[in-house]
Amino acid sequence: MTATTAPPAATPPVARRVPKAKTRKKSKLGWNLSGLLVFAIVGFPVYWMLNTAFKPEKDAIDPHPRFFPTTFTLENFKRALEISDFWGPVGRSLIVSSVVVVIGIVVGMLAALAISRFAFRGRKIVIVGILAVQMIPLVAMIIPVFLLLNDLGQYDKLTGLIITYLTFILPFTVWTLRGFIVNIPKELEEAALVDGCTPTGAFIRVVFPLLAPGMVATSVYGFIQAWNEYLYALMLMSQQNQTATVWLGNFTTKHGTEFAPMMAGSTMMALPIVVLFLIVQRKMAAGLTAGAVKG
Repeated sequence: MTATTAPPAATPPVARRVPKAKTRKKSKLGWNLSGLLVFAIVGFPVYWMLNTAFKPEKDAIDPHPRFFPTTFTLENFKRALEISDFWGPVGRSLIVSSVVVVIGIVVGMLAALAISRFAFRGRKIVIVGILAVQMIPLVAMIIPVFLLLNDLGQYDKLTGLIITYLTFILPFTVWTLRGFIVNIPKELEEAALVDGCTPTGAFIRVVFPLLAPGMVATSVYGFIQAWNEYLYALMLMSQQNQTATVWLGNFTTKHGTEFAPMMAGSTMMALPIVVLFLIVQRKMAAGLTAGAVKG
């Protein structure tokens, strides 16, 4: 008998490896497309505001709007400057927002430093209290704040509005700066103390330069909060002392809403925020990165 040899087993097909470069390229392309999509969604309202601001009034209320205007005009900006008083509300908003940011940063930095660096009785209660205050809706406090300011003689005054804004901007400032301070190694301060610095000197020479980007980022967000606030400015200030956000309501009359001039006024109102952001964008990006590790 002759032995029969079995046929050789078929070798399994070798899976083709996709080059890592192609995989990374596809992943990068996907992230870029996602970023463009998010940018388009977020930026479209801003584009539509600018689009309407430069349109003639008849095109702004056209039931079939055009995404790319064919006619540009500056009459809406002229109308916005003529209605009521533009520079008065803008000036008051700048004063209130700037004072709130300065006081909030100084007081918030000291409070955040105390919470982050010192152990004292009731420290956790203070932290929980700061978080709890931020959870209270602003509309729930409008009546108590109104009655309190009226009793103190601060109704329809910029000082009263500043105090009111500090009640919800200070907790945000303290909590945000606390995250930045915690992220700064305590050993740096201890090394400065060993080298002969006082606690105050160690803070000014070591901690403060590292904390500066975080303070810039917090200041910008605090300024935006105070600048865009509407409810308290409407309820606590009269027509003569209105702020910029309330001033926009002048475009709504009994004859209807002047959409094009309103968008022109909104564009001019956004300019201070844009200029501020362009000035501090580098410091702001560094601050956001520095505070993203620990909280």
